[in-house]
Amino acid sequence: MHFLNHAEKEQLRAAIRAAEAGTHGEIVTVIARTSGDYFYYPTVWAALIAMVSPTVLLGLPVELAALGVVEMQLVLFVVLMLLLRLPALKMLLVPRAVQRLHAARRAREQFFVHNLHATRERSGVLLFVSVAERHVELLADAGIHAKVPPGTWDAIVAAFTAQVRAGNVGEGFITAVNTIGEHLATHFPASGVNTNELPDHLIEL
Repeated sequence: MHFLNHAEKEQLRAAIRAAEAGTHGEIVTVIARTSGDYFYYPTVWAALIAMVSPTVLLGLPVELAALGVVEMQLVLFVVLMLLLRLPALKMLLVPRAVQRLHAARRAREQFFVHNLHATRERSGVLLFVSVAERHVELLADAGIHAKVPPGTWDAIVAAFTAQVRAGNVGEGFITAVNTIGEHLATHFPASGVNTNELPDHLIEL
């Protein structure tokens, strides 16, 4: 599944390269379709609805044998379990706190998978989006935390999250990268050899 078209990916790559040209900082962008399977939620809801369904079935103006009720419960359970696994419906069943927990965990996993903790000046920044959860997270390494005032990234994340919710993921990425680059250029200006340590392209999961 592709979240950005080819033109948007090239624009994002160019934005990352332009941002990194003025800094020793490294920016990595990652987008994931979802951060969890959430299999448990459709199954539990289907089971609960199937369990209480006899109260409705027995109120119908028809006679049902006990075995008939059980069979209808089983059919209802299977149908609901399949239906509720559709992504749009499934995410409605998952509490926002659980979605945020899964997305935050995935973001931290990607931070280490892509070696953002291993840059020379500890100046790696991960911009992570989990589409199903509509979650945006910005993780910065220790070197940046030592210089950038707390709360610097909050406005970037808030603006990007609004873009994701509006379906403008590509535009959100580019705007965020440009702003991150400005902050990195201020605190980690390029000087001497400026080696590109990490990939510039969008990583899709």
